Amino acid sequence: MRALVTGAAGFIGSHLCAHLLAAGDTVVGVDSFTDVYDPALKERNLRTLTPHPGFTFHRADLLTADLGPLLDGADTVYHLAGQPGVRPSWGAEFPVYTARNVLATQALLETVRTRPVGKFVYASSSSVYGDARTPTPETACPRPVSPYGITKLAGEHLCELYRTAYKLPTVSLRLFTVYGPRQRPDMAFARLLDAARGGAPFPLYGDGEQTRDFTYVLDAVTAMRDAARSGFTGVANLGGGAPVSMKQAVAAVEYLVGPVEVVSRPAGPGDARHTGADITVARREFGFHPRTALHDGITAMAGESR
Repeated sequence: MRALVTGAAGFIGSHLCAHLLAAGDTVVGVDSFTDVYDPALKERNLRTLTPHPGFTFHRADLLTADLGPLLDGADTVYHLAGQPGVRPSWGAEFPVYTARNVLATQALLETVRTRPVGKFVYASSSSVYGDARTPTPETACPRPVSPYGITKLAGEHLCELYRTAYKLPTVSLRLFTVYGPRQRPDMAFARLLDAARGGAPFPLYGDGEQTRDFTYVLDAVTAMRDAARSGFTGVANLGGGAPVSMKQAVAAVEYLVGPVEVVSRPAGPGDARHTGADITVARREFGFHPRTALHDGITAMAGESR
C-alpha cells in the first residue's frame, strides 16, 4: 500500500510511519513542524524514518500547501496532523485549534474526495465524549467539555459528511490517551518520567482519583493500519482496556523508575473525570486487541528516554 501520513513527525505519526514501513508499505509523510513543543524533538522523530527507501517527507502546512501532488498514488490517507492539548485550547488559542483541527481536515477531505483512495483514517480523540459513563460505547452522545474536544468532534462530523455525501470511505478512530516512547513532553507519562529522574515536579491536577484509559502507541498504530485494510467505515474507539487512576499511574512510575515529586494543582476546566473505551466495535470490525500492559509500556518509555 502507498500511504499519506499527516503529522508524520509527531509522537503518534512517527510511530505510525515506522509501523507502515515495517509492514512493507510506501509512506509519504507530511508535517508543518508547529511549535506546540520543541520542533527539534520532531526532527529527532524523523531520524530513523528518512533513511528508509520507502519513505518520503514533505514539510508543508495543510492549509496552504497544494495537496494534490502529495496524494498522487495514495491508497490510504492517515490524518493525524492537528493542534493537541485540552488545557491550552481555551480563550485566545481557540482560532489556532479551529484552523488546524477543523479547517485543515476540511481542506484535506476536499482534496481527497475526487481521488480513488481505499480509506481515509482520521485520528479523533476520547475528548469528544466529555464526562461520559465508562466504558463508553460509540453510541454515547458526544458532549465535549473542552474547546479541543469540540474541534476534534467537528473533524469527525466532516469525515462523516464526506462519507455520506461523496462515498469517501472514512474511519474516525477515537484514541484514548496514547502513551509510549517519544510521547509529547507535555503529556503525563513524559512528565512523570522526567520528575522521577530529578526534573521538574509532576503537576497532579485534581485529587488524583480521575481515571484514564491509557493506550500503548504500538497498539494504536497497529489498529490504524488494520482499520485501513478492513471493510469498516464509521467511528470506533481505541483504548487500552484497563483504565487506571492518576494516583496509580504515579505509583507505577515510582515502582519502575524512582520517587516522583508531586505538586497538587486544582482540576482545570475541560478535564474529564473518567475515560474508558468500549472497544467492541474495533474488536469485531478489524480485530483490535490491546496487547501491551501498562507496566510494559512504561518500561519501554523509561528505557527509551535514558
